[in-house]
Amino acid sequence: MADLRATYMGIDLKNPLIAGASSLTSNMGSIKKIEEEGAAALVLSSLFEETIQLQSFKMEQDMSYFDNLGAEVGSIFPDIEHAGPEEHLMWVRKAKEAVQIPVIASLNCASTENWVNWALRLEETGVDGLELNFFAVPADPDESADSIEKYQIEALKAILAKVKIPVSVKLSPFYTNPLSVVDKMDATGVAGFVLFNRLWHPAVEIDKEKMDFPFHLSDSSDHGPALRYVGMLSQSVKGSLCAANGIHTGADAVELILGGADVFQTVSSLYLNGVKHIGTILAEIQTWMDRKGYEKLDDFRGKLNYANCKNKWTFKRAQYVRHLLNSAEYIKRSSAL
Repeated sequence: MADLRATYMGIDLKNPLIAGASSLTSNMGSIKKIEEEGAAALVLSSLFEETIQLQSFKMEQDMSYFDNLGAEVGSIFPDIEHAGPEEHLMWVRKAKEAVQIPVIASLNCASTENWVNWALRLEETGVDGLELNFFAVPADPDESADSIEKYQIEALKAILAKVKIPVSVKLSPFYTNPLSVVDKMDATGVAGFVLFNRLWHPAVEIDKEKMDFPFHLSDSSDHGPALRYVGMLSQSVKGSLCAANGIHTGADAVELILGGADVFQTVSSLYLNGVKHIGTILAEIQTWMDRKGYEKLDDFRGKLNYANCKNKWTFKRAQYVRHLLNSAEYIKRSSAL
């Protein structure tokens, strides 16, 4: 039987499947089920600095709502403060104690000081690793792409100078040159990269004429960007490569490992099929490996990455030109449909 053992950020894993950060990893019952179904590790739901700030502000509003109702009443509530990240840190600690598989904390901050402070606090919970969510939605036309990248790299350096547990960065595909950004971050000594973050986008409810923020799950067609950049980076970076976004089946996972991924994360597939789908994905990988005669993941990892692939056009945006140059083939295929 094929050996599915893998290594990510220097952490030994029983297989390459990691349950990514989501509401499924913010519930004690579901994280235990994730472990039971065979996931090698899990990433806990993220600690967002902006969420904590919003919750704190809302609490201050609620606590002062009835202030100064009368001359003798200043406030009807006791003098208390919002727990801030303390509640999340307590949850992370309990989650780590509840399962035997590696637990990775997730963090998203807005200031370098808080990146470092909260990274240290999460490390104190005993987690096995830390995943940093680096993404930016520029709202200022005067803010350059270079300044955004420099800020993220400096924040990463500051964190790595303080924490001792392995650190990975989860990136979006929307950098002008993702290869350059990863190369610069790799030089800091970061332990891994998650490619790529699934970002939520706004929508409009046209009948109500108001903005909405819908819950969009991925499908298998979404892992193309991860395959492209994992394939182009797998022989050049020192950090581990974790593919994410649109990995729903064992076939999807095999594609990414052939491209050079060390491990992969899945989330949407678990929402759509239930946590039990973890076992299905792993069984499909193992069946494919047995059929192909591969004993371990390293036997085929990176076999079709950019360095090893005979047809390098498949990794380049210019492949569209190649399709035009071979239009007869595509016309023939279209006619057969």
